[in-house]
Amino acid sequence: MEQPFLLIIASSLVIGLVGGFVMHRSDFCVTASFRDMFLFRDFFLMRQMILLVVASMALFELGRLGGIITIYPFPLLGPPSLANAIGGFLFGIGMVLAGGCVCGSLFKLGAGSVASLLAVIGMIVGATVYAEIHPQWSAFARSTVLVENAITLPQWLDLSPTTLLLPLVVLGGFWLSRQFRAGRMVRRAFAAGHLAPWQAALILALLGFISYVLIGMPLGITATYAKIGASIESLFAPGYVQSLAYFSLQPLDYTPPFADQAIRGGPGPQLDAIAAIQYPLVLGIILGALGSALWLGEWRPYWRVPPRQIMSALIGGLLLGLASRMVPSCNVWHLWGGVPILAMQSLLFLVGLLPGTWVGAQLLTRFVVR
Repeated sequence: MEQPFLLIIASSLVIGLVGGFVMHRSDFCVTASFRDMFLFRDFFLMRQMILLVVASMALFELGRLGGIITIYPFPLLGPPSLANAIGGFLFGIGMVLAGGCVCGSLFKLGAGSVASLLAVIGMIVGATVYAEIHPQWSAFARSTVLVENAITLPQWLDLSPTTLLLPLVVLGGFWLSRQFRAGRMVRRAFAAGHLAPWQAALILALLGFISYVLIGMPLGITATYAKIGASIESLFAPGYVQSLAYFSLQPLDYTPPFADQAIRGGPGPQLDAIAAIQYPLVLGIILGALGSALWLGEWRPYWRVPPRQIMSALIGGLLLGLASRMVPSCNVWHLWGGVPILAMQSLLFLVGLLPGTWVGAQLLTRFVVR
């Protein structure tokens, strides 16, 4: 195996292990950050999310200015389209019904949650089903592009990224410092081994930065679900999988840092660059959370799941998998990666995610948790 692939696999695995451990110890959940605003008018976790985004924004821009981030913007981003907002809306509904986002479901699965396992199964199904509608959806996405020949807001405005990012980092840092002084960033916790969410936010921002430096892009995992689904489907109908245009795509085509030739990958069943990047990350998150739970003596499978919660997890997971391909990509990719560089796709994803989370919260309280 070539050295760049070994570096990518090792980096992704270590980042996943640390990320899974940290998320389990802090119960850091993107879904709860958005959901709690609408269900309980509780903004505590959202403040931690803002800290993660502002810290990522500062790290990415410092890395770019210092020359250690050499790929800017990172691969797989495209021009903004209405498809990003619509996909974000469905994603918001799905993550609330599933009880966790694409990443949160993984660390909860590692800790023994059967509901999260069902959500992950739903994501695989949803991502695989997307291949059936890809030609029509991609045509819609192309026809609703809002800005041609620009990926980030600074590119569109023909400005240096620092011109927009520096004021945002300064204002965000000032606001966060006031939240810390007012005691709004910390809550007392009595669980053994608990890690404060603000500490988790900073560690996760650092992990995203390390991924960007070593691999050439921040964290992202949802192409994995499509690849797993395509691999399973290939066992029964290989010819049909080959006939689907989506599984023949090769959207990843870039030269990573510390490499001298391009690597390629796509959502199909083959072992390629996307598999090298995302498979170890997914495995690492699960194992990191598993290790944390075992260390604390807390690991146990949660089998007693009410039927309504089972259906909610499956439906929510299916929506997550489908929406993650429609956007494309997930909340981790866009909120921890795209928003910090003001990628317009990611900003539109956030525009759709907020009302989608509100709708998901209404459905959750009406039909699942009464």
